[in-house]
Amino acid sequence: MHELFVTDPASGRNPELVASAHVAGVPVSPLTERAADGLSETVTPQGIVAVCDLVEVPLRAALNGQPRLVAVLAGIADPGNAGTVLRVADAAGADAVVFAGDTVDPHNGKCVRASTGSLFHLPVARSRDLDAVTSACRAAGLRLVAADGKGDADLHDEEVATTLRRPTAWVFGSEAHGVPAEVLASVDTTVRVPLYGAAESLNLGTAAAVCLYATAREQRAPRP
Repeated sequence: MHELFVTDPASGRNPELVASAHVAGVPVSPLTERAADGLSETVTPQGIVAVCDLVEVPLRAALNGQPRLVAVLAGIADPGNAGTVLRVADAAGADAVVFAGDTVDPHNGKCVRASTGSLFHLPVARSRDLDAVTSACRAAGLRLVAADGKGDADLHDEEVATTLRRPTAWVFGSEAHGVPAEVLASVDTTVRVPLYGAAESLNLGTAAAVCLYATAREQRAPRP
């Protein structure tokens, strides 16, 4: 954090935060309610604005250390969806999240809020080069599995369960267009989530939760 701006009411609600900033030598400046409204992207601003470093790390650094579970967001334009997948990946115990291709900036305000803090919990990398992302995942020992409604295998197939016990990089695409075709052509396998009712599809966050938790279960289950 480089600088903290805070309104008087917000300072009264968050004395520990303001005190910590002072102790750390971070300049703290007063902020009017009108200025807070102008700086905030929300309807009801909290009255605190901070200038901070970006949290993303280099791609290879994010995949360092023999990761077991990674989420790759490929071409996801909606910041709320991207932040939700980041939150789900964190909850499922993923080792890293990679924003690949034309995916929204992880520092987008709506994406940050949708992540509910998960942006700060695990390594997040960003690369516009989809080939570089898939190559880096393979170099880290990860098997690339794409979530696709027309996938070759059902998530509940035993052969898929066996696959997911290995280090896995799940690739998720946008709700509107799915995983980009060039990425689908390069992954190791495509997997669909079964739909037993009349719904045509799942939203991205729900599908990601089902896939990532299926992998976490397989990887964490005790083996004889």
